[in-house]
Amino acid sequence: MTCFRSLALALCSLPMTAALAGAADLKITVNDVRSNTGFVFVAVYDSQDTFMKAALAKVARKVKANKGTVTLAIPNLPPGTYAVASYHDENDNGKMDTNSLGVPTEGYGFSNDAQGTAGPPKFGQAAFEFDGKADKTISFSLNY
Repeated sequence: MTCFRSLALALCSLPMTAALAGAADLKITVNDVRSNTGFVFVAVYDSQDTFMKAALAKVARKVKANKGTVTLAIPNLPPGTYAVASYHDENDNGKMDTNSLGVPTEGYGFSNDAQGTAGPPKFGQAAFEFDGKADKTISFSLNY
């Protein structure tokens, strides 16, 4: 569960306006946001080596939480294989809170609604192809 804590801390330190050269946009819809409080953080990764290492995310965004659904766009994303990790910082303290066992107490989710066993999923479970030629929309739900 330390991976979740690392994701939260590193996402807060990334520039939230990073964009990449390319021809198409990736639209990300995060469902089942529990409340309007705080922010939803989203990180886009491009390899197993960088996955869940937020400082190495290809793109990171922080958007105001909206109960139900939050949607954001990553413009001009180049073609590739990507995986998305997200969490809901409900109390706006800049990190994903966990209990004494390291289990998240705030919502978290991954592209493909991927689920790990005793921790986050592997990159391959959350990965999807993006051709960079046409806009693509993905959606997944947060787990609380």
